[in-house]
Amino acid sequence: MSGAHVIADGTEALNVARRLAAEFAKDASARDAERRLPHAELDRLSAAGLLAVTVPAAHGGADVDTATLAEVIRLLATADPNIAQIPQSHFVYVNVIRARGTEEQREFFYRELLAGKRFGNAQSEAGTKHVQDYRTRLVVEGNGFRLEGTKHYSTGALFAHWIPVLARGDDEKLYVAYVPSDAPGLTVIDDWNGMGQRTTASGTVRLDGVHVPADRVLPHHLTFTGPQLHGAVAQLLHAAIDAGIADGALAEAVEFVRTKSRPYFESGFDKASDDPLLIQRFGELAIEVRAANALLTEAARAIDAARADLTDESAGAASIAVAAAKAYADRAALSVTNALFEVSGTRSSLDPLNLHRHWRNARTHTLHDPVRWKIQHLGRYVLNGTLPPRHGLL
Repeated sequence: MSGAHVIADGTEALNVARRLAAEFAKDASARDAERRLPHAELDRLSAAGLLAVTVPAAHGGADVDTATLAEVIRLLATADPNIAQIPQSHFVYVNVIRARGTEEQREFFYRELLAGKRFGNAQSEAGTKHVQDYRTRLVVEGNGFRLEGTKHYSTGALFAHWIPVLARGDDEKLYVAYVPSDAPGLTVIDDWNGMGQRTTASGTVRLDGVHVPADRVLPHHLTFTGPQLHGAVAQLLHAAIDAGIADGALAEAVEFVRTKSRPYFESGFDKASDDPLLIQRFGELAIEVRAANALLTEAARAIDAARADLTDESAGAASIAVAAAKAYADRAALSVTNALFEVSGTRSSLDPLNLHRHWRNARTHTLHDPVRWKIQHLGRYVLNGTLPPRHGLL
């Protein structure tokens, strides 16, 4: 990975994302149908420099703004939301280094990123009381630590060079340990079998006495002791994936109706694309996609504004903007991927066409965290001026 390209700025980042998205789209359906994991595609992301675009300029990176980062993820998701979801946690844990790393840790990991190295994640756990009930332990051992635990839904871990592990220390506080993927005692199991997002390889990570040097551990608990944008950025990238799914599904519906659909006999037209009822429906769907994209951009700008002047109020406003974007993108992804069949007719349901992958991807990814709670926080903010909590999911 030492030959990875270094992207200069946001304009180049978007151009590279568009080019790669066009290439990834060609085999997206086949990858899904065959559950062919995108190892080669992830290597191309790394080699193109897209995974290092948030490295600060002082360390040689493009340091793109949040709107650019969200658009990169959205563009990739229009082509293949599986590939777009894999770097979501990568960028989240790059942010942890930026926020909580020492200068030495930043220098080391930024060099790794610029060389094309990828972060996965080992965060969620199964069988606990709730999503933030972490049982994985980071135990002091000699001049470092020992990791013990099991993680699930570890998107990107199978493709990663470094796996950030969320764990509780002896003090019960939350830390992130950055573990090389070939560390003794670390096992990544490819056992993800969801109906959608099939090729994210969001499987299991087992940690059996994994040694971690002290300089590879960051105090993540400090992130939530003051105003923070950790959760807002993480959730914005999820919203970008949903918006991209909606956009990609609409584009495929347009192509299908233009080239494969027959007109309904009562319409009186020779082409389905001239049917005024279909034209109306496509207009409605286009509004949903445009609104999702607009809310995404607005939320990204709110994050950047808060970063420039970080207070409880600015961070809260950014989280609320992201909550609105995520709630709407969730709805748009499900609506458009469902309507794809409505506008395309019976033939579109044929299994070999694999158009149902759009709905399966949308339904699976939108289960990531419930938007009903985002709407709750939005309502409390609007009605009573209540700032959202600092728990990393807003």
